[in-house]
Amino acid sequence: MDIVVYVLVAIIAYLLGSISFSVIISKKMAGFDVRKKGSGNAGSTNVLRTVGKKAGALTLLGDCLKGVVAILVAYIAALIMKDSMNGSLLIQIAGIAVILGHTFPIFFGFKGGKGVATALGIILMTNWNIGLICLVFALILMVLTRMVSLGSVAAAILFPVLVIFMPHNAYLIDGNYIIYAILLAVFVIYNHRANVKRLLTGTENKLDFSKIK
Repeated sequence: MDIVVYVLVAIIAYLLGSISFSVIISKKMAGFDVRKKGSGNAGSTNVLRTVGKKAGALTLLGDCLKGVVAILVAYIAALIMKDSMNGSLLIQIAGIAVILGHTFPIFFGFKGGKGVATALGIILMTNWNIGLICLVFALILMVLTRMVSLGSVAAAILFPVLVIFMPHNAYLIDGNYIIYAILLAVFVIYNHRANVKRLLTGTENKLDFSKIK
């Protein structure tokens, strides 16, 4: 029975992640698939650039909520099963699965986004104070450099560092959770591998809000 619950939580979280708000919103508001415009990425930044601020904000909110709901599903499953389940492991499975769904959405040809907003939703649900530190850190870098990728990658690196050095603020802290935090960071950084190359060569795109509708 336990393995069934773990698998069900993983499937539900993956399916939640597979709801590509960027594609849905860009088609609804602009009549095109955002993956065929701009950077080709199914994320809020590309929606912001190609569709506009309102669409970008809605995409960001939707992607973040996917992470929130996936973790809520894991919390509820842990409460129902009580002592027979490892609640921390359930949450970690949900977190990884929803990110996988966002990156490889079954409903949209397995071509999704980079998982930053969804990861933020996950972290805010499990460690809201660490999540807020990462968010503020990312926003400061984005404002100073106008490079969303730099803020995203830096925040991804910061997350496991904070989990390790702020254990009293990591409510689910254990050996597995540290590994989980590192996995989330690696996943986000891997999804930004093209951006990292451009950052290293000084050719990364910058946001120009004067050109955004």
